[in-house]
Amino acid sequence: MSATTVTAVDAFNSMDRDEAIALLRPCVDVDRWCEELADARPFVGTELLLAAAELAASPFTADEVEQALAHHPRIGERATGAHREAALSRSEQAGIDQTDADVAAALVEGNLAYERRFGRVFLIRAAGRSASEILAALNERLGNSDAEEAAVVADQLRQIAVLRLKGIFAP
Repeated sequence: MSATTVTAVDAFNSMDRDEAIALLRPCVDVDRWCEELADARPFVGTELLLAAAELAASPFTADEVEQALAHHPRIGERATGAHREAALSRSEQAGIDQTDADVAAALVEGNLAYERRFGRVFLIRAAGRSASEILAALNERLGNSDAEEAAVVADQLRQIAVLRLKGIFAP
């Protein structure tokens, strides 16, 4: 007789609703997304959970984006605090920590230009990207219309949420 292995998804399935929502919130602080995933349990496996997360995040509304960005750090700035979302942000922006001074200064200027242009912090899935790649994307996106940029931000938020969820539930 073999022992049964309890997976992260099994543990998630057995949590009470509030615990499940609390586990999801560091992925993206959007009430509807967290509640929708918690209420869709049980999930048979990680792939079905990730598919449900993609669907629930496609797309995030403008209000949900604003909710999620309310405490999001600027690209290149270290997220403060001991909460899990800050730790995830620091990890995702690790490639920016080793950047040269010129790129770092350009990111600061780019962040400010983006905020003046769009009225919110610049959001990009930073994980796996260098500071130079992020700077190039920032500069390119400054040319977007408001509607184009709103769609890009919602998609970036979806990518971040699913990537973080994968990090929690990956085998």
